[in-house]
Amino acid sequence: MRHKRSIPNRSHRIADQIQRDLAELIRELKDPRIGMVTISNVDVTPDYAHAKVSFSVLVGSPDECEAGLNEAAGYLRNGLFKRLQIHTVPTLHFHFDRTTERAAELNALINRAVADKAKDADEGHAADEGSKA
Repeated sequence: MRHKRSIPNRSHRIADQIQRDLAELIRELKDPRIGMVTISNVDVTPDYAHAKVSFSVLVGSPDECEAGLNEAAGYLRNGLFKRLQIHTVPTLHFHFDRTTERAAELNALINRAVADKAKDADEGHAADEGSKA
């Protein structure tokens, strides 16, 4: 009995190729809801039937963009089918990646905390100076 040998990291290579090809295909879309999109990650199921595509948006509404991309998923899948040399091209599922949004919020909170601490330290230092006088 012969076993089908799996190719190491094949799913990672396919996900990377899908990410590169989708970036090019999305630029060609004419949908006004889809702004400047960056594909941040592609997760492909082991059977290559589905791919979860995470994206971020520089300009435009993330919800509208997600709707536009999911409506164009069939067209994009067809474009991938013409480019990829694999038997099964996965069904695409687009999800807005909130990582950069969360990072910006955390950064703002940290900056605010640092500024508040510096202000408290300055006020404390001024009070110490005032009591010495």
